[in-house]
Amino acid sequence: MPSWSVTYTDEEEKISAEVIGPRLPCQPTSDGCFIFRVLSAIAMGQQMSRPFRGGVKRPAADMLGESVESPPIIKSPLDKREYRGLTLDNKMRVILISDSLTDKAAVSLSVAAGSMSDPARLPGLAHLCERMIVLGTEKYPEEEDYAGFLAENGGASNAYTARDHTNYYFHVSPHSLPGALDRFAQFFVTPLFTESAMERVVDQIDSEFMGLSCCDHWRLDRVETGTTTLRHPYSFLETGTRWTLWTRPRDMEIDVRSALMDFHKTYYSANLMSLVVLGSETLDELQRLVEDRFLEVDNRDVEAPFWKESPYGADQLQVYLQVVPVKEVRQLHLIFPTPDTTPHYKASAEGYLSHLIRHEGRGSLMSLLKEKNWVNHLEAGSHVPARGFGIFKIAVDLTDEGLQNTDNIVESVFQYLQMLQEHGPQLWVWEEMKDVSAMLFRFKEKERPQSLVSRLSSIMHSYPLEDVLSAGYILTEYKPSLIKEILDALTPENVRVIVVSKEFEDNPIYHEAWYGVKYNYDKIEPETIQKWRNCGRNDRLKMPSKNEFIPSVFDLKKREEQFSESRTKGIIPKIIQNTPLSRVWFLQDNEFLVPKAVVRAEIFSPLPLIEPLNANLNHMLVALIKDLLTEYSYAASVAGLHYVIADSVYGLEIAINGYDHKIGLLIEKIFERLVDLEVDPKRFEVLKDFYIRSLKSWEDEQPYSHASYYFTHLLCEKAWSNEDLLSAMDDVTAEKLKSFAKNFISKVKIEWLIHGNCTSEKGTHSLIASQTSRLREIELPPGSDFIFISEHMTHLNSCAAVLFQTGLQGTHENVVVELLMHIVNQPGFNQLVKEGYEAKIFVRRAHGTQGIQILIQSDRHPEYVEYRIDNFLKHCQEMLKTMTVTEFVQHRAALYVRKSEKPIKLIDRANLIWSEITAQQYNFEKQQLELSELETVTLSDIKNFFEETMALSADKKRRLSVHVVSMAEGGAGQHTSEDDGEIPPPAVGNMEIVNVACWKRRRDFYPAENGLCGFLVNQLMCRDRL
Repeated sequence: MPSWSVTYTDEEEKISAEVIGPRLPCQPTSDGCFIFRVLSAIAMGQQMSRPFRGGVKRPAADMLGESVESPPIIKSPLDKREYRGLTLDNKMRVILISDSLTDKAAVSLSVAAGSMSDPARLPGLAHLCERMIVLGTEKYPEEEDYAGFLAENGGASNAYTARDHTNYYFHVSPHSLPGALDRFAQFFVTPLFTESAMERVVDQIDSEFMGLSCCDHWRLDRVETGTTTLRHPYSFLETGTRWTLWTRPRDMEIDVRSALMDFHKTYYSANLMSLVVLGSETLDELQRLVEDRFLEVDNRDVEAPFWKESPYGADQLQVYLQVVPVKEVRQLHLIFPTPDTTPHYKASAEGYLSHLIRHEGRGSLMSLLKEKNWVNHLEAGSHVPARGFGIFKIAVDLTDEGLQNTDNIVESVFQYLQMLQEHGPQLWVWEEMKDVSAMLFRFKEKERPQSLVSRLSSIMHSYPLEDVLSAGYILTEYKPSLIKEILDALTPENVRVIVVSKEFEDNPIYHEAWYGVKYNYDKIEPETIQKWRNCGRNDRLKMPSKNEFIPSVFDLKKREEQFSESRTKGIIPKIIQNTPLSRVWFLQDNEFLVPKAVVRAEIFSPLPLIEPLNANLNHMLVALIKDLLTEYSYAASVAGLHYVIADSVYGLEIAINGYDHKIGLLIEKIFERLVDLEVDPKRFEVLKDFYIRSLKSWEDEQPYSHASYYFTHLLCEKAWSNEDLLSAMDDVTAEKLKSFAKNFISKVKIEWLIHGNCTSEKGTHSLIASQTSRLREIELPPGSDFIFISEHMTHLNSCAAVLFQTGLQGTHENVVVELLMHIVNQPGFNQLVKEGYEAKIFVRRAHGTQGIQILIQSDRHPEYVEYRIDNFLKHCQEMLKTMTVTEFVQHRAALYVRKSEKPIKLIDRANLIWSEITAQQYNFEKQQLELSELETVTLSDIKNFFEETMALSADKKRRLSVHVVSMAEGGAGQHTSEDDGEIPPPAVGNMEIVNVACWKRRRDFYPAENGLCGFLVNQLMCRDRL
């Protein structure tokens, strides 16, 4: 950490001294930054005259409760965290995780009951319980107490309702764990379920339901589950609506609050709960924290819901469904009911079959279907929707020709399954899978606290405590009989066939009850079933070859002297090659010490920015390269080697990460395809069609996605619109792509980053950039207030979004913007969420500039929503005027905690470095510098900044609004609500943007990104350049 020079107002100095005691102004305290101590004191409600070490006093062994400890939890050899599994006296199952280095504490509790436990007359009750439970308890009755405490202490929370469980989780500053855990535990002891909050929360659920109603994933799932056995809870609506949770219950005189309390009393029993707590305390300290709080939870010895009967009876099999989507998608899904194989997790029989069916190498099902130009992608896998039954699904993205050959595709699937039956289970395939899984577990990197605790608490319902970390990785039981049992279930007699396409729009027979999905439903003809049963063998379908990408060398490379600095300082890459063609940044890993590497490459070309045709050809170039790599990509990903190739306005980007032993082989395959591009005319047409469909599908994206798109289109110096790209697709041909590819390769410059278990000599081996200038962002004039209005024809919701441009990025500017956003993103903004709005506030950064953006999606008209945004801004202004320095220091401390989060994986560090390189900022110590700068920010800084940039009366504000108005039937553009009468006349000076091109021509630009001069970049080069 650099030394600090800190300035405070007298009042802030006084409050800091009162909270944490004496400190030195220019150095951190012995136990870290003083803000951690401020935060700790606030969280614990105490004054401090000595360094606070976190947690509670370690109890003596005889002070611990009578909890039963599980056998030791199996963990990866690289995992430095300590684990303990417990069953409390009330039968709650618990995992404790001690991590003395963590910068976040995290907790999750999962209840083994979800939407499939809803009463038949109250669909969505489990979801309502999940939303209501956090809004006050007997001990902490204020609705905002939990969320407010977390926000004040650098934390946040979330929850979700699945079919067979409900998961709650949060993260917070490590020192604040006791206070957060105490509040969290009370949800499962004495929640209030206040009547006053009920209707508001139901409206939030209804708003979420409306947002999902145009999402093809949810629509297809609703048709699929809704056409199963009607009395089976698998067919029930999961989310709930206002009609199911408010209108109909009132008509039927059902007391929803009483039903909610009964649901909680029935299923929220300690024996159905799994709890995971991760903190910096010792295991004994964590155990005491848990026992003191969660032994209060009642145990009613409720039997965990389990569904022995499959939702697929004889009448629901051998059926054919045609589903009309919202977007331009074409899909084929084969669904087979299977047993729940969870108890056999050490055998992974279903994983064996998934691996083979979705393989993409030569002789695979995908290879055959792709050769026939019938499919673009194929997925296969087993899924357990809820305890007791499973399904196996095979899904493909269809080409236009494939849509006309769905029966033949299904026949090819059964030919492949027949080939697997004839070969029988292959021990070598299972052992290869077992060895790769063991390798992935052996070198498994640290998981983020919040995702770890949430994942573990949910799977604790299925596995012994000692196996929760290793389940799915350590395979010890080869069970060919189980493989055959599942394979025997994948038959024509046991199949459901679903085809998704807009071509069925004119002849639907049915309308799904909740989302209004149009679909057809028929039994498959017996002759077709017979044809598939007797499909015979296809000699072009074969078992896969051994995987050439599986690494066998895991040694750590010798540490090079110039990269062997301490872990704190060794985060700055060096330039080890700098030529007119190529610049290579290199950083040998001295932080995570795993046999992995990350390679990033940005391949610059001036061609994509010339015209929309070139942008399309650039996209097609990338699509074709990815298509040509299909036979390698699956094998590489199985072996823990992943890559992404994407087009950009500057050319294309390549990202590769995984085990370093075979990473060079994958790079070689990628550049072989790029340099020696082969354009198959038939595959070209298939990929072109797929791209055109994706461009057309943009029209049906969510309104908030449209708003974000328009901000980019309006403010970026050069951005091709969706319409521009679609119009130019008529001129895209295979011959033009060949010519474009040759020109592209001849004019590229490449910027590289190599980070991980590599040496600088190997880093430049076989690499084939000097930077180019970046696009600029439009600078809105001071005092401006522009608005752009667009219509949306699909979704019922509309969107209002407002951007306040604040200027260029910089160390001081960044922390001021983030702190202001953190402060205003609190109770006042939460009020909008309470009222059923989908609301977000965030820092928007683009092309070296930044601003604060408020985005709200709602069924209300955007004019009314923007009026509410203005009211919110008035509230912020008053809040800042009355804010005390104590409150300000709390906010600053909470932001400090959030910004202090360290990378926990090799790829996290690489991503931070790469973001600085691609932004041409090169500020590799950005985190440390911004943390130091944050401590200098005062309350008056924030007040002045708000008054200058966001206040309604600000003379110099730069404001741009985007309204996406729903013109769908029932949308805000088609009717007027009572609330619209509250809308005042538009503010004077509000100017509508009608002609985007004309408006952009009259605007000035911020300077292009160029964080550091060439001299400073050269200082980062190694003395001994290769």
